[in-house]
Amino acid sequence: MKKSLLLVSIAFIVLSCGSQQKNGNADATATKKEADPTAYGTTITSAELQEMLYTYASDEFEGRNTGDKGQKIAVEYLKDKYVAMGISSALPNGNYFQNVPLEKQKSPDVKLTLNGKSFEKNEDFVVYGSSSSQSFSANEIVYVGYGIDSDTYSDYNNLDVKGKIVIAREGEPKNKAGVYTVSGTTEGSKWSNGRQGLSSKRDAAKERGAKALFLMDSEMFDRYLPYYKAQDDSGTAGRISLKNTEQEMITFLISAELGSEFIKDINENTTPRVVANKVSAEVTSNSEELYSENVAAFIKGSEKPNEIIVISAHLDHEGIKGGEIYNGADDDGSGTVAILEIAQAFKKAVDDGYKPKRSILFLHVTGEEKGLLGSRYYTDFDPIFPLENTVADLNIDMIGRVDAKHNENRNYVYLIGSDKLSSELHKLSEEVNNKYSKMTLDYTYNDENDPNRYYYRSDHYNFAKNNIPVIFYFNGTHDDYHKPTDTPDKIQYDLLESRTRLVFYTAWELANRPNRIVVDKATEKSAN
Repeated sequence: MKKSLLLVSIAFIVLSCGSQQKNGNADATATKKEADPTAYGTTITSAELQEMLYTYASDEFEGRNTGDKGQKIAVEYLKDKYVAMGISSALPNGNYFQNVPLEKQKSPDVKLTLNGKSFEKNEDFVVYGSSSSQSFSANEIVYVGYGIDSDTYSDYNNLDVKGKIVIAREGEPKNKAGVYTVSGTTEGSKWSNGRQGLSSKRDAAKERGAKALFLMDSEMFDRYLPYYKAQDDSGTAGRISLKNTEQEMITFLISAELGSEFIKDINENTTPRVVANKVSAEVTSNSEELYSENVAAFIKGSEKPNEIIVISAHLDHEGIKGGEIYNGADDDGSGTVAILEIAQAFKKAVDDGYKPKRSILFLHVTGEEKGLLGSRYYTDFDPIFPLENTVADLNIDMIGRVDAKHNENRNYVYLIGSDKLSSELHKLSEEVNNKYSKMTLDYTYNDENDPNRYYYRSDHYNFAKNNIPVIFYFNGTHDDYHKPTDTPDKIQYDLLESRTRLVFYTAWELANRPNRIVVDKATEKSAN
């Protein structure tokens, strides 16, 4: 009897434990349900955005000019925010700063002699695009006519210019009927289109291995000469660029008179050939080195940690000009604080046990106003994560204001690039908006023929040129664009909130969908 009761008791205990274990598994399964992103999207608030932007776009930050004191204050502010949120650095050393080596270009000192005769900088020639000291000498040069190297026409056929000095002239060939050889139409091509013509002929000579290029273009020489003279007279450095770690091909833009000294019949005879000329040059760089920083924070994905979603905005602005501070509240303080709020929303989800399946990189880039320098450094020189693992870039540049077109409909945002590389990204973006935000998505500036060419003018482009799908979120320009009047009191914070939430929901879907979006419209990669 006692034995039977003992067996019954044991059976009851086992059954009870089994029931509890089953219920426990049910509870565990419940906690693994997909999270509701609105629980975290609604933590993005106009009040928090406003509080941060009034600090970030304050006079204390001195306009955040690249490499200057205000920009250093800005990156420390961003770092402190991520530390306070408990979001780790994206860099292996734990430092949130990715150093970006830059230089302020300044006209070099140049000594140039041709056949025993000296020529003067800023009178007979200017040197552009050079930041390294170098010298060369030769007893002959290679005349490459127009200096064109294209599929339909090339001045370099049967010429070896590797390691040699090259001279080219302005323009491009056309027949008596006015039809251009390169284009086959009466419209000229890039080879004779001002600055594009200069850079195209320079790049052609560089790709062929030339040591130096002399380019005679009277119109562009007359246009550039006053700028270089003024720069030298003032003693100030010119534009900021990424520091060149390779030996450059030095380029001289020369006057018509100097062109004729090289090639007597340069204006009449465009036949490429080797010409005897004793030429030497000594170039001494005066450029100034400086450093700036990208700020990179990171949330690691739970299931596909090697697949990266980038959310980017530029941290810099115009600095102080003429004694006035250019605060850059909309451009791009709005995008900067938006990323901070998005990061906080993701972190709250993580703290609740909902890590994104893919990793999220919160990337604040420097030098956008100087030519997309910080994003270019990231993509072209030092990607923290391999570009082939980068799923998409959601770039935020000016989302706090309303342009003149939308005064009657404030609930909008311009989207640029969403359909350029991935049909899936565009579809996902539309679906997310319809589900969560219901904003008017304006694709005006997404048009290939848009004269503003915004697709090429913000940091997303450096990802797009590497076939990484992008969306650029933008409110359009306004009267305060690139003026000291772009201040935080003019931001419409309810719109900043709703647009920031849209980016968050889009990032959430990208990070948590089963499959990585497909790049079905890949293009040939282009250089910046």
